[in-house]
Parts: sequence; structure tokens; C-alpha cells
Amino acid sequence: MRNPITNALTIDLEDYYMVSAFESVAKREDWHGYESRIERNTHRILELLAEAEPPSSQPKPPNSKFEPADGSTRRLLPGVKATFFCLGWIGERYPHLIREIDRRGHEIACHSYDHQLVYRMTPAQFREDVRVSKRILEDATGKEVIGYRAPSYSVTKKSLWALDILGEEGYRYDSSIFPIHHDRYGIPTAPRFPFLVKLDGNGGYGTHGTADFERMPLWKPEPGEPPDDCIVEYPISTVKLMGLNIPISGGGYMRLFPYGVTRQGLAKINSTENKPFVFYMHPWEIDPEQPRMNRLSVLSKFRHYINLDGTADKLKRLLNDFKFSAMKDVIGLG
Repeated sequence: MRNPITNALTIDLEDYYMVSAFESVAKREDWHGYESRIERNTHRILELLAEAEPPSSQPKPPNSKFEPADGSTRRLLPGVKATFFCLGWIGERYPHLIREIDRRGHEIACHSYDHQLVYRMTPAQFREDVRVSKRILEDATGKEVIGYRAPSYSVTKKSLWALDILGEEGYRYDSSIFPIHHDRYGIPTAPRFPFLVKLDGNGGYGTHGTADFERMPLWKPEPGEPPDDCIVEYPISTVKLMGLNIPISGGGYMRLFPYGVTRQGLAKINSTENKPFVFYMHPWEIDPEQPRMNRLSVLSKFRHYINLDGTADKLKRLLNDFKFSAMKDVIGLG
């Protein structure tokens, strides 16, 4: 039986060759030359979400129709709604895909323009990036984009200034901070659950130490608006084990761990801590037949290709075991 808590389901909309680990071999100026698999993989995810059993309390809609990529006509089910963090680069070239995601009732949010790491950008470059990406995605759907997630969770202690810029550019929430130790990202001292970040020109409360995060008030997932001088930060979910934050909520961690381990950790967040979690994944993670990249490090190969053939089945089980919605609704900004 599902826990009644509604969790945030998120999809980072990027193609297989766009990941940060591949940037040394798949140059951005060469992206157009790679086989694109973003449409087929995204449509498959959309189908999985549409076919998922909706919460029993949700009424079924009329027998509306849609036309999938294969040209057939099927029943449009209530399904599960998610937030798609989209690259502006993809929105520019596949606006019809962004519109289809929106038409299915999912939230469109921003994942930068072309997946550049925030801490490698200047504030001026970052501002231009999020401003242009927001406009591209809003032009595609005619709806306001209020959410952002940095490529590879690259809002770290040295790039917290990015949160101020997001607030100034009209974003109301961010989901870029991963409260773990990692070689590329992470702020292990950050709160594990949604919190408010004061927009004070410093990306928080003055300096960027542990004490600053301890002063940041938690945000309750209830309808309402954050104060004008704050942005809601929804960190990537972890479980606490022996005093450490252990990543459990998606991506390579979902592919690495047996499903039972993932389910147990997420259930603990819902049942023991009585909190929603945020789960994330990428369209390429359900595509074991994607072209293999050459000249990668052993670690990058392992992280990217481990257990791709089992991701779709794990996602189906996840959708059956937990209740999900778009992030803006879970936060209370719907």
C-alpha cells in the first residue's frame, strides 16, 4: 500500500552524449553530429508515466486521445505527473517535444542551456544562460518556468551566488544542491529537506559554512508563496546512515543498487521521517542500446553504463510503490 505522502518525480531532459562526464570527448560544437535519441527515449518515459496506476483518490478523465510517436492512437490515462528539467539547447531544436511534455500535464523547468557546470561560469555567463533558457522553454509552451536544476548539481559552496541570480531572473525554486560528499558536486552540510535561501547577494546568509545552512529555515510543502527575498531549495534526497548522507534517490544510484535497497531507503524517508523525497533520472537511462562513447575513463564508463537494461523495470516498480507528482505541486507552488 502506498504511503500517502506525495513525492517529486523529476526527469533531467538531456541526451546520452550531453552528460558532464563526456564533455572531453563530446564537444558541444559537435553535438549536432551525434545520433539523437532524445525523442524516442522521452516518449518511452511519457508512455511509462501515462500507463502508471494513478492514486485511487484521483478521478479518471474522459476518454481523451493522443497520438504517440508511432502514429497509433491510445487512451490518455491519468498516469503520474513529473517535472522535466529541460535543456534550452533541446528546447530550441525540439520545441514540439517540450510542447508534448507540457500537453501531457507535466511541469517544464530549466536545466540550463547546454549543460555547462555552474561553478565554471561567471555570474554574468550564468545569468545569460538561465535567462535565455527560460525564454526558450516559455516560448515553447506559453507557460512560466519557475524551477531550475543545475547540470551535475553544480551549485556548490563556491557557486551559491547562482541562487541569487535565479531569484532575480524569476525562478521560485531550485533543485541543484546534493547534500553529499562527491568528487564533482555536493554540499554535505546542507539540509536534507526543502529549505528557504535568503537572496542577499551572497547566495545565503553571508559566508558559506555549516552554520549558515543551520540558519536556513525549512520549507513546509504546503500551498503558499515563499517570501519575496527567498527562493525554495529542494535538495536531492538522501538517507541518513551512521551519520552520513547516503544518495538513494535516482540516476546512477538507482541503477547501481538493487531495487529493494532503493525502495527501502525511499520508504524510510516517507514513513520514518514523514517527508517527501525527490527522485530523478534521465531519458538515456532507459536506453541500453545507446551508442557507446570512446576514450572514457573507467569510472565514467562504469557510472554511465551500469545496469541500463534494468532501469525501465525499476521505474515501473517505483511508480507502483510510491505516490508522485510534479515538483512545483509537492513544494506547494502550483
